[in-house]
Amino acid sequence: MKLRSVDYGRVKGKYVLLRVDFNVQIENGKILDTFRIEQSMPTINKLREAGARVAICAHLGRPKGEHVPELSLRPIADYMKISFIDDCLKRDFLADMHDSDVVLMENVRFYSGEEENDLEFAKKLATGFDLFVNDAFAVSHRAAASLVGVTEFLPSVAGELLNSEVENISKIMENPKRPMLAIVGGGKVSGKIGVLKTLCKLADTVIVGGALGTTFNYACGKKVGNSLYEPDMADIACEIMKVADDNGCRFLMPLDKGVGTKFEPSAQRTNKSVDEIADMDVIIDDGPMTAERNIAEIDKAATVVWNGTFGMAEWGETWGQSSFAVARAIAKQTTAGKLVSVIGGGETVACLDAIEVCNDMTYVSTGGGAFLEFIEKGTLPAIEVLTI
Repeated sequence: MKLRSVDYGRVKGKYVLLRVDFNVQIENGKILDTFRIEQSMPTINKLREAGARVAICAHLGRPKGEHVPELSLRPIADYMKISFIDDCLKRDFLADMHDSDVVLMENVRFYSGEEENDLEFAKKLATGFDLFVNDAFAVSHRAAASLVGVTEFLPSVAGELLNSEVENISKIMENPKRPMLAIVGGGKVSGKIGVLKTLCKLADTVIVGGALGTTFNYACGKKVGNSLYEPDMADIACEIMKVADDNGCRFLMPLDKGVGTKFEPSAQRTNKSVDEIADMDVIIDDGPMTAERNIAEIDKAATVVWNGTFGMAEWGETWGQSSFAVARAIAKQTTAGKLVSVIGGGETVACLDAIEVCNDMTYVSTGGGAFLEFIEKGTLPAIEVLTI
């Protein structure tokens, strides 16, 4: 897949509408994770150095077309030390811009026309600009006005991050080094049916874990206690395992679990095999036997794709043991030059950050849902419109 890209030699003095993903966690005006902001900086800096006049368009949270002060992008403008435009449809600021100026406009989702991909709204958003640059891979699975609609009214190209995401993920999907291992965790089978089927056709081994893995255990007749799982997904889980079997893909489920008596960070941890789970046990993490098995599989792999944690890694080492063990194993093999590792998903990236191994991976995607959908379908709505 080849995308139209920015010709930096031709943007001097041009007004550029740049769509990025700044959907970051903010508490009391403080940004808690700047990963997505930093990933967009190469495009911003290149446009600035080329003399473009850049207005950044982004969203935060789900305000559902209403102006929600708590979801304002102003703290991000303050962090970046750039001017803030308090309405994404204002255009009077353009007359005051000079070459290499960069401003950040207010949350585009404060207008309902954004998520509805309303063309009248998209036309207003595009007004005053000479070029549209999409650098927001993490939301490119959304057919929104600021991602798809504006391409009807402006010459449109991909930024550095979007190109990098497409190149790196496509590479492992089209021609992975083998053996290829796919590791999928998280909470729900229902949100990952398509990607699991795709990975079962592509990978040599698929490992499922976390609450998602618990559902697969349940589908195989194991007791799951008083835990998070999807009983109505048992038939789908069996269907996915059949896809793996039909395609010669080894499909591995949790062998043991870390359980407590309540779903709380302070719960005392006990490790039990999946055959020992009692009715009142609350599964919170995968267990040490599972982690050891997973590490052995990582050590044998040449390519690893990972999305979704296995326990409550955000609660620290007690309930993040299995996720941290996998992260460390992938980092070790990657830095040793024995593994190509591609990681996606907000919770998974947070897990890497927690133990400071993010920079040890071959590629870390900004996308969660977009990462999975791109693996499943090989394209996304906001990428399709930029394809040559």
